Amino acid sequence: MKRIVIKVGSAVLSEQNRISEDRLYALVEFIAKLKNNYEVLLVSSGAVSAGYTKLKLDKSILSNKQALASIGQPLLMRKYKNRFERHDILVAQVLVTSSNFVYSDQESRVKSTIETLLAHGVIPIVNENDATATKELELGDNDQLSAFVATHINADLLVILSDIDAYYDKNPSEYGDALKLKIVNEISEAELNQEVTPNNAFATGGIVTKLKAADIVLEKNIDMFLASGFDLSDISSFLIDNKHLGGTLFTRK
Repeated sequence: MKRIVIKVGSAVLSEQNRISEDRLYALVEFIAKLKNNYEVLLVSSGAVSAGYTKLKLDKSILSNKQALASIGQPLLMRKYKNRFERHDILVAQVLVTSSNFVYSDQESRVKSTIETLLAHGVIPIVNENDATATKELELGDNDQLSAFVATHINADLLVILSDIDAYYDKNPSEYGDALKLKIVNEISEAELNQEVTPNNAFATGGIVTKLKAADIVLEKNIDMFLASGFDLSDISSFLIDNKHLGGTLFTRK
C-alpha cells in the first residue's frame, strides 16, 4: 500500500480568526476515502489559530504565539478526533521538533512510533512542538517539516494543501497572464531564495517554503503535489481518479 504525507496549512484551516470547521471536515472526509488505498499521515498546522479563538494575544510576540499553540493544539486534536471517529478512524498526536530529524536515536524513535501507528490503521497527526520551538516557528517550517517526515518514513508522495492552488511561472496576484505549471522537474536556487511572503495572518510560509519542501523530497526521489486546500477537487482527481487536472506535480521521474 502506498504511503502519503498530507500537509495542510493555517491559511486553509483558519478563517476570520477561527478554525474553519467546514474545511477541516472536508479534509477529514477526503482522507477517510484515501485510507481505502493508501497509508496516510497528516501534518497539520492550525494550533495557533485554534488557541486564538480562546485567548486574544498579540501573535507578533513569540512567547504569545507559543502560548496560543499550547492552548490550541488539544482543541485542534479534539476536532480531528471527533470527526474521524465518524469513520471509525483512530488518530494520534505526534509532536516533533527539528532535533527529532537530526539525532539518529530520536529519529529512530519517531519513525518507530509512526510505523507502529500506521501498521494498526491509525492516522498520525504531526505538528511541530510550537510551544517550545523558536526559529522553526518563525520560518513556516511545517512545509519543510512535512518534507522531513516524508523522507524519514519513506513516503511515496507528499501532498501540500494550501491557499496556493498550484505553482505558476510568475506571481498570479501581480500578473494576469501567469500560467500554472502542471509538472515541475527542477527548482532553481533563485526560486528557493525568494522572499517568504505568507498570505494569511496565521500562516508563516508562502510559495517559497513549498518549493523548499519540494526540493527536500525530490532529493530523495519522492514526488510532491501542490494543490488548493479550499477546493479539494484537484487533489481528489489526482489521487482517487488518477487524473491530473489541476495543481502542480513536482517530480524527477
